[in-house]
Amino acid sequence: MRLEKCWFCSSTVYPGHGIQFVRNDAKIFRFCRSKCHKNFKMKRNPRKVQWTKAYRRFHGKDMTQDATFEFERKRNRPERYDRNVTENTLKAIKKIDKVRSDRADRHHKERMKRNKAQLLKENTVELEHGIHMIKAPSVLEANPSLTIPKVKVKVSQQKTDENRMEE
Repeated sequence: MRLEKCWFCSSTVYPGHGIQFVRNDAKIFRFCRSKCHKNFKMKRNPRKVQWTKAYRRFHGKDMTQDATFEFERKRNRPERYDRNVTENTLKAIKKIDKVRSDRADRHHKERMKRNKAQLLKENTVELEHGIHMIKAPSVLEANPSLTIPKVKVKVSQQKTDENRMEE
């Protein structure tokens, strides 16, 4: 049983499922569902569609340079194994899965660490901008360093506001 990868979203296409498109130059495109096939026909780039695996890798959401993915590459010819090689391979697969999951966890922690730092920075900027909503006016008068930020209004907006008030 051969499991293929969807050309658009990189998910698994099981035998008897999905759609296969063969171009005039004999290049085969396999799609897991009609959603991927329709996006391909609309000439969408999978790196720009947010739900695809290509988007996640391109934008640093998933790991891209992991050597353990090399073990899953496609092999066109069957290979013969003896019992010892098969046992060693199964043991190695368990180790590789552990290494891969550890690396993925580490990658996720690094991404979350960056997100927390960025959120903290955004929150402090928002707090400084909206300090007048939190502090009482008497505290603002007593401490001149805490001033209410002035909002700039365009001249065209002022004129339209004045016209509305006259009506």
